Amino acid sequence: MPRPKQRTDALRERGLASALAVLAEEGVAGLTTRTVALRANASVPAIYEVFGDKAGIIREVFFHGFGLLADDLSRLPPNADPLEGLRRLADAFRQFVLANPVLAQVMFSQPFADFDPTTDETKAGVKVRKVFVRHAQAAIDAGLFAGDPTDIAHVFFAYVEGLASAERAQRLGASKPSVERRWRLGLNALIDGLHHGPAGRAAKM
Repeated sequence: MPRPKQRTDALRERGLASALAVLAEEGVAGLTTRTVALRANASVPAIYEVFGDKAGIIREVFFHGFGLLADDLSRLPPNADPLEGLRRLADAFRQFVLANPVLAQVMFSQPFADFDPTTDETKAGVKVRKVFVRHAQAAIDAGLFAGDPTDIAHVFFAYVEGLASAERAQRLGASKPSVERRWRLGLNALIDGLHHGPAGRAAKM
């Protein structure tokens, strides 16, 4: 009698939870198909059957991370001040990275040679980008920024992701006051630049 297929939603969920736990406890170096299988109480062949290979496990983690981030950012309440809304968006992104440092590393730093996101996989971040575009559009509609909302959103995202990654790697300073001061300095410089940059000046002339 043939062995029943072990490719089940339950095993996929256990495998993902196991991969996230391994990453949180052992970091990127600890994630192998075997460690995921052991923690999921499954065989290595069963994990391969569900995820294909190690890259498939990482891909699942990658999509899961962007789903969590999109949910966090989408829950931000509307703000009457678009610039304050952007600051709160930056802070929510920052808190996600600090609360999930290794997951953020998988999402943004591509630490695994086994996994190089394709065009399809980069679409995992579409919902996140839409949140940034919406906030950029609100600032444009209020006459605070001028330019293309998608361009502004990409720049804002890249800038905030860079600051968050630097903080995660302890490159923004050793004390909380110095880190907070440098975040404020960076965000103020970015927002002031977008507000008073060439596009903004041209719009006022």
